[in-house]
Amino acid sequence: MSNKRRLWQIFGPVLCAFILLLVIFLLPWERAFSQDAIYQAANSQTTTVFKGSLMKQDAFKDDYVPFYGSSELSRLDPLHPSVLAQKYHRNYRPFLLGGPGSQSLAQFLGMQGTAKQLKNKKAVVIVSPQWFTKMGQNPEAFALYYSPLQACNFLLDLKKSSRASRYAAQRFLAMPEVKGMVKAGMKKAASGQPLSSVQRFYLENQRRMLNNEDKFFSTFQLRDRLPKINGQAKLLPATDSAKALDRVASQQAAIHTNSNEFGINNRFFKLRLNKRNLAKLKDSQKNFDYTRSVEYSDFELMLHQFAKQHTNVLFIIPPINQKWADYTGLSQTMYQQAVAKIKYQLRSQGFDQVTDLSKRGGEQYFMEDTIHLGWRGWVAVDQAVKPFMAQPDNRYNYNIHNYFYTKKWQKARYEVAAKQKPQNNRLKVK
Repeated sequence: MSNKRRLWQIFGPVLCAFILLLVIFLLPWERAFSQDAIYQAANSQTTTVFKGSLMKQDAFKDDYVPFYGSSELSRLDPLHPSVLAQKYHRNYRPFLLGGPGSQSLAQFLGMQGTAKQLKNKKAVVIVSPQWFTKMGQNPEAFALYYSPLQACNFLLDLKKSSRASRYAAQRFLAMPEVKGMVKAGMKKAASGQPLSSVQRFYLENQRRMLNNEDKFFSTFQLRDRLPKINGQAKLLPATDSAKALDRVASQQAAIHTNSNEFGINNRFFKLRLNKRNLAKLKDSQKNFDYTRSVEYSDFELMLHQFAKQHTNVLFIIPPINQKWADYTGLSQTMYQQAVAKIKYQLRSQGFDQVTDLSKRGGEQYFMEDTIHLGWRGWVAVDQAVKPFMAQPDNRYNYNIHNYFYTKKWQKARYEVAAKQKPQNNRLKVK
């Protein structure tokens, strides 16, 4: 037997398999998902779903509404939006997008594949002032949510250079996870130049392959949280009323926060805040500052995307556990300045639907742990979400300002002008 024939017998099948696999991923494929699969995806909060497109596209064509946020969405207590929507057969279903570490930059990238499906529709965003640290998005956390598919969408769907596209590309280039031809494309976008014909050809084929991977593998590793949602729903009253829900919230919170003086979930307190850790955290946050951050410009990317889609958005700003803030020395004055800055950025551009819960961190059972909304906090969220969802889907127009991409805005300090009513706050730059 000749050496050529022997080599073919060894490597031929491997080569053929590779070519076949390449053809499969390059060809366009169609796939429909079952309603059960979409419901699982909506509540699974897996990075696979976050990074993909097809599941989200199918969901947003139906009655699902994206709830963008971070780790607070993971806490499925009885008053969680997904549980309430399931129990009371609401006219919407939350599609949970985000988890620990998913901030504005990761969310903006994840939004790239659903612009068409969210045109003139609704979305809910839970904005955590804790995102607004000096450096903004943590690169290691960004790596968990980075989607090459959505990066290709961003580059290939870019019609013309803008302040937003250049800023976004610059921020993506600061993330080590962005590599290869995508990184080369981002360099072009950051400098305001179009992709070369070679880059476009490569990225279009990469996008085709990644779309097919999304179609084949998006249902893998879905967390089936339906049993947990149904189990939590059994604790809810038969009547959908704010008073009844608040009563259940207080009852459940009393059971789950009886081990500590901070009103923190017993399990969280036991795992995270043992005596040794607790002692270290005393006055540990007295120098925290959320008023100066690159995150304000990253946040503007999300607002820019919503404006392009003409999406009607409800923004919810949560508080911090007041007892915990007092213990760690976190300045409530600073926190309110950060909230004022976020609200100014929203309202000055036409994003008027803002539910500010930032001053309610001292209310009993409002928080589940140190920074995350809990039982009565979710009831307050629901009281904002219900009327918002009752609004008809319409085209919303916004006035986007490039000023919010500047370092001047990132570093600006804000304070509420004295003796102004909350709904008419005038803010001045210091």
